Amino acid sequence: MHPTLRISEIFYSLQGETRTSGLPTVFVRLTGCPLRCQYCDTAYAFNGGEVMSLDAIVSRIAEYRPRYVCVTGGEPLAQPNCIPLLERLCDGGYEVSLETSGALDISMTDVRVSRVVDLKTPGSAEVARNHYENIGHLRANDQIKFVICSREDYDWAVSKLIEYRLDARVGEVLFSPSHGQVDARALADWIVSDNLPVRLQLQLHKILWNDVPGH
Repeated sequence: MHPTLRISEIFYSLQGETRTSGLPTVFVRLTGCPLRCQYCDTAYAFNGGEVMSLDAIVSRIAEYRPRYVCVTGGEPLAQPNCIPLLERLCDGGYEVSLETSGALDISMTDVRVSRVVDLKTPGSAEVARNHYENIGHLRANDQIKFVICSREDYDWAVSKLIEYRLDARVGEVLFSPSHGQVDARALADWIVSDNLPVRLQLQLHKILWNDVPGH
């Protein structure tokens, strides 16, 4: 039996976030997520979607002739066949990233994948779901993301940055203002004031198209 995944959408656009922000990327959005973050902008991916074989997914991606492929959700790791998909994409010569909530085990993913792992802040309403064991599996090719909803979230994120020495574990630590909740300039000022080893991340797709991912 051929392995399958439930897919919400496959599309080609500019990467709006992370280390490869601004680069043309194919996005593979998997359906389903066990979390309900209060700022989620992809709730349409919680349900529905189309069941596709890995062969069909890889074929669809190849039509765009991309250099970069981002597997996202929902929560992609909620579907076990995400793991072989990531391996197939790496074998295909793509530069592959995985966007994950950080609530599920990342240890089985291909070492060639750049894993963008959220640490959920208190303001997300899902801080209790953080799977802190993931931190021990992080590599220099990975990225850690904090979505900041308030000054309290910022202070919490700084405490985790220091506690786990995250900047020494991963290639990028990303601080992103929650859209409509924290002013980006204020977050920039906090980062500069504290001389943090982090990158301010803005959602490029919202700046360019005023939309959610999937433009």
